[in-house]
Amino acid sequence: MTARVYVLGGYQTDFAENWARNGLDIASGMRATIMSGLVETKLEPTDVEVAHIGNFAAELFCNQGHLGGLFAAADPAFAGIPASRHEGACASGSLAMLAASADIQAGRYELAAVLGVEQMRNVPGERAAQLIGGPAMWSGHEYQDARYPWPRVFSDVADEYDRRYGLKHEHLARIAEINFANGRRNRNAQTRRWTFNERSFQQDDQENPVIEGRIRKHDCGQITDGAAIVFLASERRAREHAKRLGIGLEVFPWIKGWGHRTGPITYAAKIRASQGQPYVFPHVREAILDAFRRAGIASVDQLDGIETHDCFTSTQYMAIDHFGITPPGASWRAIEEGEIEIGGRIPMNASGGLIGAGHPVGATGVRMALDCFKQVTGTAGDYQVEGAETFATLNIGGSATTTVSFIIGR
Repeated sequence: MTARVYVLGGYQTDFAENWARNGLDIASGMRATIMSGLVETKLEPTDVEVAHIGNFAAELFCNQGHLGGLFAAADPAFAGIPASRHEGACASGSLAMLAASADIQAGRYELAAVLGVEQMRNVPGERAAQLIGGPAMWSGHEYQDARYPWPRVFSDVADEYDRRYGLKHEHLARIAEINFANGRRNRNAQTRRWTFNERSFQQDDQENPVIEGRIRKHDCGQITDGAAIVFLASERRAREHAKRLGIGLEVFPWIKGWGHRTGPITYAAKIRASQGQPYVFPHVREAILDAFRRAGIASVDQLDGIETHDCFTSTQYMAIDHFGITPPGASWRAIEEGEIEIGGRIPMNASGGLIGAGHPVGATGVRMALDCFKQVTGTAGDYQVEGAETFATLNIGGSATTTVSFIIGR
């Protein structure tokens, strides 16, 4: 990147909270997150020059659009602030991050708030699955026969791996087991108090029932209420903030690199395009390589960990080889050898990921960036990766239609 964009910190809500049950709506959830983020980073409302909001489906779940106005209403100091809402299905938060970074690099503004938010538990679970089913794919044109469209899509991803390379249930199950275990370490994780038994990750129709195809209950990310916020700043503004706090600029990490690619919206079109190629989703691999190139990173071995999209276990299975942790089709090796566990070669989803920590859709990309900040500043608590200096994200929307990757480090 030509000019550094620094991450000053942020805040995440408790993803186990049910907002409607606790008397919150999307506006009050946003406001609480914004104000808590300011307290956490020791910023004032008057410090924020621009806001970018990531959200997928507030109109569907909350009958609420125009979220920039809700940001401006959160504090009198925000009245008149330029605020924009960004949507790219599950990658909405990362698109907001990209837009805020571009604002800072262009010199338009020097300190930006990036808020990701989604309220999804105010409707029954099956209704929630329907609301997020059509809009993020080509609605009315694909997966019309699926009761749960997204589990079906990512069951098909697993089937594609099986067709090309072979795939065993126990490898997907081990991803779920690792991410739920990591979530138990995370005080904000939705599943931190969940309990499991010896059959929870087996092909057991009572303890781990089939949702669609190969995808069983514990292969799935969660339906979650939640929000996350990070504050990004130019080098000059970050230096000024560091001086105010009595610390050195080197305390703050920056966005070292980014990649952003978009494929055709249908799953079938993407799979047709990748026939005969080593990667199931070549454009996902390209987004990661773009982030590596911009960060001056030669390979995945220069990362200390990854926060990746695990809306389903098959998505993380895909991320393992697309990051280059293994050759294409050999993700199982990293799983069997413990390489993606905390303490392993390249820990993935130390936070618990979407499966363990939760998945408020529009907030996920921002939450990933915040967890990278925590890791490289040594503030991740019980899920800290020892000695972390450089972390990556991979956030995808739809059937890997929108793909964004960030490299954050010091």
